[in-house]
Amino acid sequence: MTLDALPSSFRDPSGFVFAENDRVYRQINNGFAKHFDQFMSSGLYEVLVDKGYLVAHEDVTASNIQRGPDCYRVIAPEVIPYIAYPYEWSFSQLQDAAMLTLRIQTVALQHGYILKDASAYNVQFRHGKPVFIDTLSFEPYVEGVPWVAYRQFCQHFLAPLALMARVDVGLGKLLVTYIDGIPLSLASSLLPLTTRFNYSLQTHIHLHAKMQETYADAAGTPTTAKSDTTKNPRQLSKTGLQAIVESLASAVKSQQWKPPQTEWGDYYDNTNYSDGSTDEKRRLVHDYLSAIDEPLNVVHDLGANTGEFSRIAARHAGLVVSQDIDPVAVERNYRRLVSEPPKNVLPLLQDLYAPSPAIGWGNEERDSFRQRGRCDAILALALVHHLAISNNTPLSRIAGLFAELAQWLVIEFVPKSDSQVARLLQTREDVFPHYNQQGFEEAFSAYFNIVRSEAVAGSERQLYLMRSLKSDLSG
Repeated sequence: MTLDALPSSFRDPSGFVFAENDRVYRQINNGFAKHFDQFMSSGLYEVLVDKGYLVAHEDVTASNIQRGPDCYRVIAPEVIPYIAYPYEWSFSQLQDAAMLTLRIQTVALQHGYILKDASAYNVQFRHGKPVFIDTLSFEPYVEGVPWVAYRQFCQHFLAPLALMARVDVGLGKLLVTYIDGIPLSLASSLLPLTTRFNYSLQTHIHLHAKMQETYADAAGTPTTAKSDTTKNPRQLSKTGLQAIVESLASAVKSQQWKPPQTEWGDYYDNTNYSDGSTDEKRRLVHDYLSAIDEPLNVVHDLGANTGEFSRIAARHAGLVVSQDIDPVAVERNYRRLVSEPPKNVLPLLQDLYAPSPAIGWGNEERDSFRQRGRCDAILALALVHHLAISNNTPLSRIAGLFAELAQWLVIEFVPKSDSQVARLLQTREDVFPHYNQQGFEEAFSAYFNIVRSEAVAGSERQLYLMRSLKSDLSG
């Protein structure tokens, strides 16, 4: 039987990830059997799981799960309900993921192990915290051998963090273009001259980039993913390796980004809602979600801002993926998540005008937002007027996308008479004759049944609960 590895894991010769019956499994190949057994008997696995650093897994080799050739073991890792990518994380999420990777490397060294790769894609977020998901990333430490993942860590974590903190937070989106991290030569050229007087950035980015260029020129070929420190004939001791890890940790922590005031980051302070209207909207959202008589495992809050209504949805759902276009709003959403409950909210940066694409080999290694976006319900509050008017998206297309992604929809219609819509129309011609409540209901009724509809008291806005027609036909 030949199993197809998920496109995100086909590069690893140690094993691969595959899906069966809507569950994800990982096969360990015979070539990695000795390393895997040593890792599991070393005590490191238990320590990392107990600390919450690594996902737990169950050995299901003896079950009826299918397996490919060269199979040694099959494990079932803990389920991560939504896979997010580094270019969708806020600044602090990327920083926390970097620190987790370095903590794991430190603990691994204490047990005689080392991370053989330091990809940001090995980290996901669970219960408001980063967690490492690749059990096959550990191999025994060999005295004198440098950290092979050093360059990868700098490209996946330190370079984007430095660019986000010191140039523009939007440069984190370069990770969409550079799937194996931002090239250090590019980061070095974009960073301000003053960073050359910063010891950590001078060492780990500027000099590191120069060393890559030097050895690439000497070899006449591009550098590989192998650690650049292997070119140094001097052996690196375990103490020296830990010193590099601590230096990287200091560099990561020193990158600080203070979110500026933005239109959407301060949205709740500047909204045209009265306190009473806001309370009424909270009540309606809670009531609508309570009325859904089906399990809500995953809810997407699209245009979530700082997650005010995501936290209401979190009372009703296993996970709320709280997405917004504004990096300031997402950063504030995440910082609040870190400091207080609920923890079943996942703040992410998502531009619905140009959502995360499918990238990597064959456009398959990292799924698009649309591929990952299927869920049980969508919240779309104070969003449709931005999509329809700011982005000239027909209401029918918005309805069609939402119906493709979810069975249930809680959506707010904001009329042209509302001050927020009037502001959008101040700088452009009104070419939206069908943007009214009747046109909205007609467009969405082609895809949804309107279950409930109520005006938000104290405003001209209307809140709807809708159920996909596909759900009705299948039910």
